[in-house]
Order: sequence, then C-alpha cells, then structure tokens
Amino acid sequence: MPKPQDQQERDRLLAEGSAAYRQYISAEVLSGHATADALGLGATDFFCLNLLSLAGPLTAGELAQRTGLTTGATTRMIDRLEDAGFVRRGRHRSDRRQVIVEVAGGRQDEMDAVLEPVRRHMFEVFQRYDTDQVRVLLDYFSHAAPALLAAVKELEARRSAQARA
Repeated sequence: MPKPQDQQERDRLLAEGSAAYRQYISAEVLSGHATADALGLGATDFFCLNLLSLAGPLTAGELAQRTGLTTGATTRMIDRLEDAGFVRRGRHRSDRRQVIVEVAGGRQDEMDAVLEPVRRHMFEVFQRYDTDQVRVLLDYFSHAAPALLAAVKELEARRSAQARA
C-alpha cells in the first residue's frame, strides 16, 4: 500500500496528466485515420482489419458485436474490405451456415510499409525507458484496454436505457 505522501503525489500526477492522456488518445485516433487513409480505407474498416489481425477469424456477427456496428453495416464493411483484398470470407468449420471473415494477407507488405512510420516513432519513444519501465507500460496497455472496453459497455448500456425511456 502506498504511503499517504506517495498517494498524494500519484493523485497530483494523475490529475495533471489528464490533458496529456487526452492528447495521446487524440494522436492515436489521428494516427489510425491517417493509416486508414494511406491504405485507401475508412477508419472503421481499418479498425475492423486490426480487430481481425488481433483476434483471428471471426464471424460477421462477432465483428458486428466487437465494432458496435449493425449487422448490415458490418456486411457492407466486409464487402469493402474483401473487394480491396484485405479480407476473405470462408465457411465456419462446424456450422457451414456461418461465414467466417479472416485477414487475407495479400496486402501485408503494403500494410507494413504504411505502418512503418508509426512503428519507428513509437519504438523511439520506448527506447527512452529501461526494461522495467517498459514492463510497466505494457502492463498498463494490457489493463487499460479492458478498462476502456468496460467504459464503452457502460456508455452503450446508458444509451440503450435512455432510448427505452
């Protein structure tokens, strides 16, 4: 348990860091938009492609759930990504009625080239930190992502409740 003075210092840093965190989130979003644009994609399509590359093959329904899109919008997004050669559709192994969407891989070299500036600049940032600090940063990422997703669920539940009222 932190000492009271350490806790006060941490709380002060967190309060002061709010703007820095918001600037980081904004830069992350802008980076995603620029990357998507460089690939000829919309931001949501690029976001879906990232989800697929992280999770592996998903059904269209799973993609709809993870992106927050309607099933119709998800189908149109899959169509665009498939037409552009980023994904392919296949049949589910155990339930042939379901369609599985997976990264096609044919444009991976192009994606790597587009992502190179972000990777390079972020690598430079991480070079500022020692091994233990990098562990802390990676620990933060692994805990921050589920926390942000939990906040998304709360916001969606709130919106649903307001719509029903």
